[in-house]
Amino acid sequence: MSWPYRHLIRPVLFQQDPERAHNMALTALGLAAKTPFAGNILESFLGAPPLPVELFGLKFPNPVGLAAGMDKFATAVSVWEKMGFGFCELGGVTQHPQPGNPPPRMFRAVDAEAIINRMGFNNPGADIFARKLAVWKQANRWPTHPVGINLGKSKITPIEAAAADYAHSFGRLRELADFFVVNVSSPNTPNLRTLQDKSALDEILAALQAAQDATRPKPILVKVAPDLTFEALDEILELTGPRNVAGIVATNTTITRPTTTDAKLSAVFAETGGLSGKPVRARSTEIIRHLYRQTRGQLPIIGVGGIASVDDAWEKITAGASLLQVYTALVYEGPGLPRTLVEGLAAKVAHAGFRQLSEAVGTAAHV
Repeated sequence: MSWPYRHLIRPVLFQQDPERAHNMALTALGLAAKTPFAGNILESFLGAPPLPVELFGLKFPNPVGLAAGMDKFATAVSVWEKMGFGFCELGGVTQHPQPGNPPPRMFRAVDAEAIINRMGFNNPGADIFARKLAVWKQANRWPTHPVGINLGKSKITPIEAAAADYAHSFGRLRELADFFVVNVSSPNTPNLRTLQDKSALDEILAALQAAQDATRPKPILVKVAPDLTFEALDEILELTGPRNVAGIVATNTTITRPTTTDAKLSAVFAETGGLSGKPVRARSTEIIRHLYRQTRGQLPIIGVGGIASVDDAWEKITAGASLLQVYTALVYEGPGLPRTLVEGLAAKVAHAGFRQLSEAVGTAAHV
Protein backbone atom coordinates (compact mmCIF):
# COMPACT_ATOMS: atom_id res chain seq x y z
CA MET A 1 0.00 0.00 0.00
CA SER A 2 2.87 2.38 0.71
CA TRP A 3 4.28 2.50 -2.84
CA PRO A 4 0.95 3.25 -4.60
CA TYR A 5 0.13 5.87 -2.00
CA ARG A 6 3.49 7.61 -2.13
CA HIS A 7 3.77 7.61 -5.91
CA LEU A 8 0.17 7.80 -7.15
CA ILE A 9 -2.17 9.13 -4.44
CA ARG A 10 0.05 11.45 -2.43
CA PRO A 11 1.17 13.60 -5.39
CA VAL A 12 -2.48 14.33 -6.16
CA LEU A 13 -3.32 15.13 -2.53
CA PHE A 14 -0.27 17.36 -2.22
CA GLN A 15 -1.56 19.52 -5.06
CA GLN A 16 -4.32 20.54 -2.65
CA ASP A 17 -4.13 22.95 0.27
CA PRO A 18 -3.22 20.78 3.31
CA GLU A 19 -6.41 21.49 5.24
CA ARG A 20 -8.55 20.94 2.15
CA ALA A 21 -6.81 17.62 1.50
CA HIS A 22 -7.37 16.64 5.13
CA ASN A 23 -11.08 17.47 4.91
CA MET A 24 -11.47 15.59 1.62
CA ALA A 25 -9.86 12.47 3.07
CA LEU A 26 -11.91 12.68 6.27
CA THR A 27 -15.14 13.11 4.33
CA ALA A 28 -14.37 10.00 2.29
CA LEU A 29 -13.51 8.03 5.42
CA GLY A 30 -16.70 9.26 7.07
CA LEU A 31 -18.73 7.83 4.20
CA ALA A 32 -16.83 4.55 4.43
CA ALA A 33 -17.49 4.45 8.17
CA LYS A 34 -21.25 4.49 7.50
CA THR A 35 -21.11 1.83 4.79
CA PRO A 36 -20.43 -1.72 6.05
CA PHE A 37 -19.29 -2.92 2.62
CA ALA A 38 -16.73 -0.12 2.32
CA GLY A 39 -15.55 -0.75 5.86
CA ASN A 40 -15.03 -4.43 5.13
CA ILE A 41 -13.02 -3.58 2.02
CA LEU A 42 -10.79 -1.23 4.02
CA GLU A 43 -10.29 -3.89 6.69
CA SER A 44 -9.32 -6.52 4.12
CA PHE A 45 -6.54 -4.26 2.80
CA LEU A 46 -5.51 -2.39 5.93
CA GLY A 47 -6.50 -4.49 8.94
CA ALA A 48 -3.64 -5.25 11.32
CA PRO A 49 -2.84 -8.57 13.00
CA PRO A 50 -3.38 -8.88 16.76
CA LEU A 51 -0.61 -7.63 19.05
CA PRO A 52 -2.61 -7.16 22.24
CA VAL A 53 -1.83 -4.73 25.03
CA GLU A 54 -3.79 -4.37 28.27
CA LEU A 55 -3.54 -0.98 29.97
CA PHE A 56 -5.73 1.29 32.13
CA GLY A 57 -8.07 -1.69 32.51
CA LEU A 58 -8.67 -1.59 28.74
CA LYS A 59 -7.85 -4.17 26.08
CA PHE A 60 -6.12 -2.80 22.99
CA PRO A 61 -5.98 -5.17 19.99
CA ASN A 62 -2.65 -3.60 19.03
CA PRO A 63 -0.51 -0.71 20.35
CA VAL A 64 -0.78 1.66 17.37
CA GLY A 65 -3.40 4.37 17.80
CA LEU A 66 -4.68 7.38 15.91
CA ALA A 67 -3.51 10.61 17.53
CA ALA A 68 -5.82 13.48 18.37
CA GLY A 69 -6.34 16.14 15.71
CA MET A 70 -7.36 13.88 12.85
CA ASP A 71 -11.03 13.43 13.77
CA LYS A 72 -12.18 16.55 15.63
CA PHE A 73 -15.82 16.31 14.64
CA ALA A 74 -16.44 12.57 15.22
CA THR A 75 -16.75 12.23 11.46
CA ALA A 76 -15.34 8.72 10.98
CA VAL A 77 -15.41 7.10 14.43
CA SER A 78 -15.97 3.52 13.30
CA VAL A 79 -13.48 3.52 10.42
CA TRP A 80 -10.24 3.75 12.38
CA GLU A 81 -10.25 0.15 13.57
CA LYS A 82 -10.94 -0.94 9.97
CA MET A 83 -7.68 0.84 9.06
CA GLY A 84 -5.69 -1.25 11.51
CA PHE A 85 -5.61 1.08 14.51
CA GLY A 86 -5.67 -0.49 17.97
CA PHE A 87 -7.36 2.61 19.41
CA CYS A 88 -8.25 6.17 18.46
CA GLU A 89 -8.21 9.52 20.22
CA LEU A 90 -10.88 11.92 19.01
CA GLY A 91 -10.85 15.70 19.33
CA GLY A 92 -9.56 17.99 20.77
CA VAL A 93 -12.89 18.98 22.19
CA THR A 94 -13.60 22.20 24.09
CA GLN A 95 -16.62 23.23 26.15
CA HIS A 96 -17.68 25.86 23.62
CA PRO A 97 -17.91 25.45 19.83
CA GLN A 98 -15.15 27.34 18.06
CA PRO A 99 -13.97 27.78 14.47
CA GLY A 100 -10.28 27.82 15.34
CA ASN A 101 -7.72 30.20 13.92
CA PRO A 102 -8.16 31.84 10.52
CA PRO A 103 -6.77 29.93 7.50
CA PRO A 104 -4.33 29.19 6.13
CA ARG A 105 -3.41 27.28 9.27
CA MET A 106 -1.75 24.07 8.12
CA PHE A 107 1.53 23.82 6.19
CA ARG A 108 3.57 20.91 4.81
CA ALA A 109 7.34 20.82 5.16
CA VAL A 110 7.63 18.03 2.61
CA ASP A 111 11.39 17.54 2.54
CA ALA A 112 11.39 17.26 6.33
CA GLU A 113 8.29 15.02 6.35
CA ALA A 114 6.73 17.42 8.82
CA ILE A 115 3.62 19.55 9.24
CA ILE A 116 3.08 22.86 10.98
CA ASN A 117 -0.42 23.62 12.19
CA ARG A 118 -2.09 26.42 14.08
CA MET A 119 -5.62 25.04 13.87
CA GLY A 120 -6.63 26.36 17.30
CA PHE A 121 -8.95 23.58 18.54
CA ASN A 122 -11.57 23.97 15.81
CA ASN A 123 -14.42 21.72 16.98
CA PRO A 124 -18.21 21.67 17.50
CA GLY A 125 -18.04 21.91 21.30
CA ALA A 126 -18.61 19.22 23.91
CA ASP A 127 -22.42 19.20 23.77
CA ILE A 128 -22.67 18.70 20.01
CA PHE A 129 -19.73 16.28 20.07
CA ALA A 130 -21.58 14.19 22.64
CA ARG A 131 -24.66 14.06 20.43
CA LYS A 132 -22.56 12.98 17.46
CA LEU A 133 -20.98 10.16 19.47
CA ALA A 134 -24.41 9.05 20.68
CA VAL A 135 -25.54 8.73 17.05
CA TRP A 136 -22.65 6.36 16.30
CA LYS A 137 -23.59 4.24 19.30
CA GLN A 138 -27.30 4.20 18.48
CA ALA A 139 -26.52 3.14 14.91
CA ASN A 140 -24.49 0.18 16.25
CA ARG A 141 -21.40 1.48 14.49
CA TRP A 142 -19.25 1.95 17.57
CA PRO A 143 -15.74 0.47 17.24
CA THR A 144 -14.65 -2.50 19.33
CA HIS A 145 -11.28 -0.94 20.14
CA PRO A 146 -10.83 1.67 22.94
CA VAL A 147 -11.87 5.22 22.09
CA GLY A 148 -10.27 8.22 23.79
CA ILE A 149 -11.19 11.90 23.77
CA ASN A 150 -8.72 14.78 23.86
CA LEU A 151 -9.95 17.65 26.05
CA GLY A 152 -8.86 21.24 25.42
CA LYS A 153 -9.72 24.69 26.80
CA SER A 154 -12.09 27.00 24.96
CA LYS A 155 -10.37 30.12 23.64
CA ILE A 156 -13.02 32.39 25.17
CA THR A 157 -12.61 30.86 28.63
CA PRO A 158 -10.24 32.84 30.88
CA ILE A 159 -7.24 30.91 32.16
CA GLU A 160 -8.51 31.22 35.74
CA ALA A 161 -11.73 29.40 34.69
CA ALA A 162 -9.94 26.62 32.78
CA ALA A 163 -10.69 23.90 35.34
CA ALA A 164 -14.44 24.40 34.99
CA ASP A 165 -14.13 24.37 31.19
CA TYR A 166 -12.35 21.00 31.18
CA ALA A 167 -14.73 19.60 33.82
CA HIS A 168 -17.79 20.55 31.75
CA SER A 169 -16.46 18.73 28.69
CA PHE A 170 -15.46 15.70 30.72
CA GLY A 171 -18.83 15.53 32.46
CA ARG A 172 -20.67 15.78 29.15
CA LEU A 173 -18.55 13.10 27.44
CA ARG A 174 -17.62 10.87 30.37
CA GLU A 175 -19.96 7.99 29.52
CA LEU A 176 -19.22 8.07 25.80
CA ALA A 177 -15.51 7.16 25.70
CA ASP A 178 -13.04 4.80 27.32
CA PHE A 179 -10.30 7.25 28.33
CA PHE A 180 -9.56 10.98 28.30
CA VAL A 181 -6.48 13.08 27.61
CA VAL A 182 -6.02 16.51 29.18
CA ASN A 183 -4.43 18.70 26.53
CA VAL A 184 -2.61 21.59 28.17
CA SER A 185 0.25 21.51 25.67
CA SER A 186 -1.09 22.74 22.34
CA PRO A 187 0.77 25.89 21.23
CA ASN A 188 -2.24 27.18 19.27
CA THR A 189 -4.52 28.48 22.04
CA PRO A 190 -3.21 31.65 23.74
CA ASN A 191 -1.63 30.92 27.13
CA LEU A 192 -2.77 27.28 27.11
CA ARG A 193 0.71 25.98 27.85
CA THR A 194 0.79 27.96 31.09
CA LEU A 195 -1.67 25.32 32.34
CA GLN A 196 1.24 22.87 32.43
CA ASP A 197 2.38 24.80 35.50
CA LYS A 198 2.00 22.51 38.49
CA SER A 199 -0.57 24.57 40.42
CA ALA A 200 -2.75 25.28 37.37
CA LEU A 201 -2.66 21.66 36.21
CA ASP A 202 -3.43 20.47 39.74
CA GLU A 203 -6.60 22.58 39.74
CA ILE A 204 -7.73 21.05 36.42
CA LEU A 205 -7.00 17.50 37.54
CA ALA A 206 -8.78 18.08 40.85
CA ALA A 207 -11.88 19.27 38.98
CA LEU A 208 -11.82 16.20 36.73
CA GLN A 209 -11.27 13.96 39.72
CA ALA A 210 -14.35 15.45 41.36
CA ALA A 211 -16.37 14.90 38.15
CA GLN A 212 -15.54 11.19 37.97
CA ASP A 213 -18.20 8.53 38.50
CA ALA A 214 -16.81 6.92 41.65
CA THR A 215 -18.16 3.51 40.64
CA ARG A 216 -16.74 3.62 37.11
CA PRO A 217 -13.86 6.10 36.94
CA LYS A 218 -12.41 6.73 33.49
CA PRO A 219 -8.64 6.78 32.91
CA ILE A 220 -7.38 10.37 32.61
CA LEU A 221 -4.00 11.07 31.00
CA VAL A 222 -2.03 14.29 30.55
CA LYS A 223 -0.47 15.30 27.23
CA VAL A 224 2.83 17.17 27.58
CA ALA A 225 4.81 19.43 25.27
CA PRO A 226 8.22 18.41 23.93
CA ASP A 227 9.49 21.86 24.87
CA LEU A 228 9.19 21.32 28.63
CA THR A 229 12.34 20.96 30.70
CA PHE A 230 12.91 17.74 32.62
CA GLU A 231 12.35 19.73 35.82
CA ALA A 232 8.92 20.86 34.62
CA LEU A 233 8.06 17.30 33.62
CA ASP A 234 9.06 16.10 37.09
CA GLU A 235 6.65 18.62 38.65
CA ILE A 236 3.84 17.20 36.52
CA LEU A 237 4.78 13.70 37.64
CA GLU A 238 4.36 14.81 41.26
CA LEU A 239 0.64 15.23 40.56
CA THR A 240 0.04 11.84 39.00
CA GLY A 241 -0.33 9.95 42.28
CA PRO A 242 -2.50 12.40 44.25
CA ARG A 243 -4.74 13.07 41.21
CA ASN A 244 -4.97 9.46 39.98
CA VAL A 245 -3.49 10.27 36.57
CA ALA A 246 -3.51 7.07 34.53
CA GLY A 247 -0.64 7.98 32.21
CA ILE A 248 1.22 10.54 30.13
CA VAL A 249 0.97 11.21 26.39
CA ALA A 250 4.40 12.27 25.16
CA THR A 251 4.47 14.46 23.20
CA ASN A 252 2.46 17.21 21.54
CA THR A 253 3.82 19.40 18.72
CA THR A 254 6.84 21.64 19.24
CA ILE A 255 7.35 25.38 18.83
CA THR A 256 11.05 24.87 18.11
CA ARG A 257 12.35 24.48 14.56
CA PRO A 258 15.22 22.47 13.08
CA THR A 259 18.08 24.39 11.53
CA THR A 260 18.14 24.25 7.75
CA THR A 261 19.85 25.97 4.84
CA ASP A 262 16.98 25.03 2.52
CA ALA A 263 15.13 28.23 1.61
CA LYS A 264 11.85 26.41 0.95
CA LEU A 265 11.92 24.64 4.32
CA SER A 266 12.95 27.85 6.07
CA ALA A 267 9.86 29.59 4.70
CA VAL A 268 7.59 26.85 6.07
CA PHE A 269 9.41 26.72 9.40
CA ALA A 270 8.84 30.47 9.75
CA GLU A 271 5.08 29.85 10.05
CA THR A 272 3.62 30.12 13.53
CA GLY A 273 2.24 26.92 15.03
CA GLY A 274 3.17 23.48 16.28
CA LEU A 275 5.60 21.33 14.31
CA SER A 276 4.93 17.59 14.06
CA GLY A 277 6.52 14.74 12.15
CA LYS A 278 10.06 13.46 11.81
CA PRO A 279 11.83 16.48 13.39
CA VAL A 280 10.05 15.77 16.70
CA ARG A 281 11.08 12.10 16.88
CA ALA A 282 14.30 12.38 18.88
CA ARG A 283 12.99 14.85 21.47
CA SER A 284 9.79 12.88 21.96
CA THR A 285 11.79 9.71 22.59
CA GLU A 286 14.08 11.57 24.97
CA ILE A 287 11.10 12.71 27.03
CA ILE A 288 9.57 9.23 27.05
CA ARG A 289 12.84 7.79 28.32
CA HIS A 290 13.04 10.43 31.07
CA LEU A 291 9.45 9.85 32.20
CA TYR A 292 9.97 6.10 32.24
CA ARG A 293 13.13 6.41 34.30
CA GLN A 294 11.62 8.87 36.76
CA THR A 295 8.60 6.65 37.38
CA ARG A 296 10.56 3.40 37.15
CA GLY A 297 8.11 2.21 34.57
CA GLN A 298 5.13 2.46 36.93
CA LEU A 299 3.25 5.16 34.96
CA PRO A 300 2.08 4.14 31.46
CA ILE A 301 3.22 6.33 28.56
CA ILE A 302 1.68 6.77 25.13
CA GLY A 303 4.47 7.69 22.75
CA VAL A 304 3.76 10.05 19.87
CA GLY A 305 6.01 12.15 17.67
CA GLY A 306 7.80 11.31 14.46
CA ILE A 307 6.83 7.63 14.19
CA ALA A 308 7.16 6.87 10.49
CA SER A 309 8.78 3.42 10.49
CA VAL A 310 8.98 0.20 12.48
CA ASP A 311 12.36 1.28 13.84
CA ASP A 312 10.83 4.56 15.04
CA ALA A 313 8.04 2.63 16.76
CA TRP A 314 10.45 0.17 18.40
CA GLU A 315 12.60 3.06 19.60
CA LYS A 316 9.58 4.53 21.41
CA ILE A 317 8.57 1.18 22.91
CA THR A 318 12.03 0.33 24.21
CA ALA A 319 12.40 3.89 25.57
CA GLY A 320 9.33 3.30 27.74
CA ALA A 321 6.11 3.74 25.74
CA SER A 322 3.44 1.07 26.16
CA LEU A 323 1.25 2.44 23.36
CA LEU A 324 1.93 4.59 20.30
CA GLN A 325 0.08 7.17 18.23
CA VAL A 326 0.57 8.42 14.68
CA TYR A 327 -0.87 11.25 12.62
CA THR A 328 1.63 13.21 10.50
CA ALA A 329 3.28 10.03 9.18
CA LEU A 330 -0.11 8.96 7.80
CA VAL A 331 0.04 11.98 5.52
CA TYR A 332 3.46 10.99 4.20
CA GLU A 333 3.33 7.17 4.38
CA GLY A 334 -0.33 6.53 3.71
CA PRO A 335 -3.11 4.47 5.32
CA GLY A 336 -1.11 1.24 5.29
CA LEU A 337 1.15 2.58 8.05
CA PRO A 338 -0.68 1.09 11.08
CA ARG A 339 -0.56 -2.42 9.64
CA THR A 340 3.10 -2.00 8.70
CA LEU A 341 3.96 -0.85 12.21
CA VAL A 342 2.03 -3.63 13.95
CA GLU A 343 3.49 -6.35 11.75
CA GLY A 344 6.97 -4.93 12.24
CA LEU A 345 6.60 -4.68 16.00
CA ALA A 346 5.36 -8.27 16.18
CA ALA A 347 8.47 -9.36 14.27
CA LYS A 348 10.70 -7.32 16.62
CA VAL A 349 9.07 -8.91 19.67
CA ALA A 350 9.61 -12.40 18.28
CA HIS A 351 13.20 -11.68 17.24
CA ALA A 352 14.03 -10.33 20.71
CA GLY A 353 12.65 -13.50 22.31
CA PHE A 354 9.80 -11.78 24.13
CA ARG A 355 6.42 -13.42 24.59
CA GLN A 356 4.51 -10.14 24.39
CA LEU A 357 5.11 -6.50 23.57
CA SER A 358 4.91 -5.34 27.19
CA GLU A 359 8.15 -7.20 27.92
CA ALA A 360 9.98 -4.87 25.52
CA VAL A 361 8.72 -1.65 27.13
CA GLY A 362 11.60 0.37 28.59
CA THR A 363 14.30 -2.17 27.84
CA ALA A 364 16.51 0.59 26.42
CA ALA A 365 15.66 3.15 29.11
CA HIS A 366 18.38 1.93 31.53
CA VAL A 367 16.46 2.60 34.73
